[in-house]
Amino acid sequence: METTENIEVLNDLIEINNDRVAGFEKAIADIKDENVDLKTLFQEYSAQSRKNSQELTALVAGNAGEAETGTSVSGNLHRAWIDVKSLFGGSDRKSILAEAERGEDAIKKAYKTALTEGELPAAALQTVTDQAQEINAAHDRIKALRDAA
Repeated sequence: METTENIEVLNDLIEINNDRVAGFEKAIADIKDENVDLKTLFQEYSAQSRKNSQELTALVAGNAGEAETGTSVSGNLHRAWIDVKSLFGGSDRKSILAEAERGEDAIKKAYKTALTEGELPAAALQTVTDQAQEINAAHDRIKALRDAA
């Protein structure tokens, strides 16, 4: 795969990790005291995505590329939808977790695509594989909490 294509795949992952950070920070700000455990969990996952972005940025820089620093349009739209839902009562535990799971579905899919279609070099492949495992575990945890709500 061309270096430019590698950088594009990695930048897509940086962008969706940035979306994830912004989404969890938005959720943390909106969560009421009765769901304080979710604040802690979302802070953990926000930190996870910051770490992921830093690792991916280092890989992009190692390929003499320019790393993505923003969020995606679809991520911005998702956060706007969360804002609208919170205005209309979508702030109960199950709704919060359902929205979080929807975001986790998106990042899980992005990692799967990068791994199956990205043809990444060995160093990037190992990093992306490790991150994908963490993302899958986070998704499963949020899904289990949603199912229990």
